[in-house]
Amino acid sequence: MGQDLQDARRIVVKVGTSTLTHESGKLNFRQIERIVRVLSDLKNADREIILVTSGAIGVGVGKLGLPRRPSDVGGRQAAAAVGQCELMFTYDKLFSEYGQIVSQVLLTRDDIDDKERCHNVVNTFARLLDMGAVPIVNENDTVAVDELIGINFGDNDSLSAIVAKLMKADALVILTDIDGLYTADPHKHPDAKRIPRVEHIDDSVKALAGGVGSSRGTGGMITKISAAEIATGAGIPTVIIAGETPQLLYDLFEGKEAGTIFCAR
Repeated sequence: MGQDLQDARRIVVKVGTSTLTHESGKLNFRQIERIVRVLSDLKNADREIILVTSGAIGVGVGKLGLPRRPSDVGGRQAAAAVGQCELMFTYDKLFSEYGQIVSQVLLTRDDIDDKERCHNVVNTFARLLDMGAVPIVNENDTVAVDELIGINFGDNDSLSAIVAKLMKADALVILTDIDGLYTADPHKHPDAKRIPRVEHIDDSVKALAGGVGSSRGTGGMITKISAAEIATGAGIPTVIIAGETPQLLYDLFEGKEAGTIFCAR
């Protein structure tokens, strides 16, 4: 299965809020450190890493001591503004411990839809990679209010696929709270089987996605399948694996089976 990915050099990795935080909404430092260590190691092995991260709103909720994610757009913008600072501070500190330099790239739908701005975005990514930095990407939730009401990128899963497509990545890997696509919801059906390989995304595959994500995030399996559809349509294999075991990335790029791979079309 992983044979398709052994030669992958430019890799976009997306990590979700539920992987980065505890139930309290506060950062799960042990988990983030694991992810950072593996990504740094892969980069040291001469792979280019672009990290698309969720978590700003969730982290902001935790840091502000709010009982739940705000229901109003202004509240979510404020939480994102607080959380983004904490998130980037943490990434910068942990990546620097492994000798890596990080950069922050905040995007909105307008940055992608406008031809000149999109060109500038691609050039910035390219120069950052040339300079050996790890671009860390998030949606600019403090200004991109459309996303906060569900009509912009839809979720950072889709954003990661768009970034992978723009940058002609060799692979997209989505780290989430489940180790792949299953024949049924494994939380409700203990006999559900993980599907190691999806050759083509059709309605039957989408029907396996179930509902939305956790209370801390906005995604769910359906947004990951939608992201896979975007990326595989651009010729980029996409993999969903468990974020709690980021060392599976080693297996993946060594040609071993891990998670669910959606084959490039």
